[in-house]
This record gives sequence, C-alpha cells and structure tokens, in this order.
Amino acid sequence: MADFLIRRSDLRDTFWADTLSAPLGPGKARLRVDAFALTANNVTYASFGEAMGYWNFFPTADPAFGRVPVWGFATVMESNADGIAPGARVYGYLPISNHFDVQPIRTNANGFMDGAPHRQGLAPIYNTYIFNSADPGYDPAFEAQQMLFRPLFTTGWMIDDCLMETGAEIPETVVISSASSKTALALAHCLKQRGAVEAIGLTSTANKHYVESTGLYARTVTYDDVDDLHSRGLTAYVDFLGRPTLTADVHHALKDRLVRSLVIGVTDWEGNRTPVDAPGPKPEFFFVPTYAAERAKDLGADELNARMGRALTGFYAASSKYLTPEKAGGQSAITQAWTQTLDAKIPPSTGLILSF
Repeated sequence: MADFLIRRSDLRDTFWADTLSAPLGPGKARLRVDAFALTANNVTYASFGEAMGYWNFFPTADPAFGRVPVWGFATVMESNADGIAPGARVYGYLPISNHFDVQPIRTNANGFMDGAPHRQGLAPIYNTYIFNSADPGYDPAFEAQQMLFRPLFTTGWMIDDCLMETGAEIPETVVISSASSKTALALAHCLKQRGAVEAIGLTSTANKHYVESTGLYARTVTYDDVDDLHSRGLTAYVDFLGRPTLTADVHHALKDRLVRSLVIGVTDWEGNRTPVDAPGPKPEFFFVPTYAAERAKDLGADELNARMGRALTGFYAASSKYLTPEKAGGQSAITQAWTQTLDAKIPPSTGLILSF
C-alpha cells in the first residue's frame, strides 16, 4: 500500500510510505482509489487538521504525520462486508493512498457509512459513501466536475441558503474574498441564480481578470483597493481567504451596512490568523456539517437533498465556462500537485484530477 504522508506541523514536509497490506478483516471492505480532486479546500483540511479533526479520518502509524482527506471515486477491491460487492464503485471521502479499508455499516441500496472505531463522532457527511449506480447526482460525463465541485458546491449552496433563507436580515449584497476559489465560484453562482442579490468579488491583482471573466460577480475589487469598497444596501461578508487584517478592512469599509460576517476557509493558509478587532458583526465560523444537520431538521433531509441536487446538476454544466479539468497520474505528479496547491501556483481556471 502506498500512502502520501504530510507532516502535521509542516505541510511542505511530505513523503510516500510503502507498507504491506494486512489481510482484510471480517466485516470490512478494501477500496481502490481511482481518482480524486486536489484543491485549496484540501489545504484547509490540513490547516485545520488538528482543530477540526480532519487528520482523524485516516490515521497513520506515526502521529506526527497525517493523510489529508480528498474527494473522489473508489472501487471495491475485496469485501468481507454484507451488501458490499467487489467491483462496486463509490463516491466519497478518501485518503491519498492507492487503497484503504472501511468497515461498512447502515448499508443499503444507496451506499454505506464507514463505522470504523476511529471515525466515530466525526461528521456523518464525511463518513458516507454513495454507490455510483444509485446516486442521482452522478453523471459519467461530469465525473471530473463531481470530484472538483460536489463538496465545494455543497458549501457554497449552504452559505447561500444560510444568508438568503434563514438570516434575520437578508442582504442585498454579498462580498466574497478569494473570489477565484472554487467554493467562492459556487456561492457566486447560487447568488446569481437568485437575480436580486449583488455579489462583489475580492481577489488578488493577478486573478482579477479571471474573476471578471467568469461573469459571476457584479463587481471585482482587488485586495489593495479594499479600503474603497462600497456596497448596496444590507451586506454580508463571506471570507474564504482567512486573513484577519482583510476582514478588519472590509468591516471598516462597509461600516453599518455590514450585517453578517462568515469565516469559511483559509486559502491564505500561511498568513497571520491572529484576530484583529473590527467594527460591526462578530465574524462567525461557518461549519457545513453543523448547518446541514440543523437545516435537515427544518426542511427534512429528503427536501434538503432534493433542493441541493437540482442546483448541483445545473452547476456542473455551467462550470465548464470557467474551469477546465486537468488530469495527472503517479506519485511524482501527486507530490508536485500538492506543493503547487500549497504555493497557489495552480491557475484558478484549472481543476486538478489525480490518480495513481
């Protein structure tokens, strides 16, 4: 078995570990990793690995190192679990390993959950594996888009729902940092579908042209010009960058127009994240599994999934206008892709799809 290991205290320190696979235990299944997406979202998983438990999904023999989770497709190689047939293909949360073991529970026609002891207490959304054959959101023509966008679109859709359906004060404008990131694009897409809300993208000078070319934002403002930021009506700020000084600048610029401030990710993962005092609403950390569970209680899980599913399938086709999947394979390519993602060297118009 080949595992891509990352030092938890230094995300640039990586190596490949080759180990012999133990015989498959009773009640378990062994999955071969077919392909996965690598995005800035995975860097967020590693950055918050200790605080949010992301390292716990795929433990390692040496706790100084971890296996960062990714989203992709896997095929059942071998199975000692009822209802899990070799050859079945699933979508879900994977390690960057050529194969891994799960302990399926709650197996039905749609899929199963990993009931391994080390995954108890972790968010169910990350422990669920969906059979391609029973997945209403699966389309073989859009496999790359599913790997790149399904979890990120879920986040964007949930933020849109939170701001526009459940807030006490519905914003007329939403300001989005790291506007070229895939989750930001998903959120901007959802907002644009509503028609009545204006999205303003905050981005670097280097990415300004790309953000404008997507057609998802009413206006694009660079980080250098944020002091001149202005908005229409009640405004929400959604922060994917994770730079407290920028958050403070946005709060100062928008003053009393700002009604909500959500913190989502840290595309600026090496930046100083020391909180900075700012006027206006206190920044809220938005954690998708928690919000999704609360929303499912309000709407019912079937209705929530149906709403999100309809939006997701439409987004896959739309995303081709501003993102092109790029495939690469092999350990060297995966290592290089991780380093380039850390260094923000992957063009925002490219989506990495990796395999062994």
